[in-house]
Amino acid sequence: MQEKIRPTKLLYEIRKSVSKILDKPFTEHIDHQVFKPDQRILAVWAAECAERVLPFFEENYPGDDRPRKAIEVLRDWIDTGVFSMAAIRKASLDAHAAAKGKEEKDAVFAAHAAGQAVGTAHVVTHTLGAALYSIRAVVAHSADINSASQEREWQLERLLKYAKQARE
Repeated sequence: MQEKIRPTKLLYEIRKSVSKILDKPFTEHIDHQVFKPDQRILAVWAAECAERVLPFFEENYPGDDRPRKAIEVLRDWIDTGVFSMAAIRKASLDAHAAAKGKEEKDAVFAAHAAGQAVGTAHVVTHTLGAALYSIRAVVAHSADINSASQEREWQLERLLKYAKQARE
């Protein structure tokens, strides 16, 4: 029997690692305000996590650009700082809707990663969902539970890079 990802446990581990990298206090409950000063760093990271798994969706559904558009909306917010709740909400809901009714779990998780990523512009902790769904997409795509730790390591290396750049 193949071992499965425990999303709650994995989310806890991601949050703990993110807190450590960003030098933030770790609490048992998510405090959205703790990560607010690092929102742009986390948005860039979320976009990158989601973009990494986006091909899993696009290979199966090349005519459906909703997850890609969600990441584009996030990238636009990162670049301009112009926030539109209507645009963020629509992009997020559209990306999540793209996952509905799909059988390929890697595609489903990739679409959800994009939906969570764009939500980072509104609530910074959505970045955690983008990272979690990206890991789940990789595992579903590879059918290898060990790929979860490899993807998580890649993600945290990227975040560490962004955090160091911000401190310089």
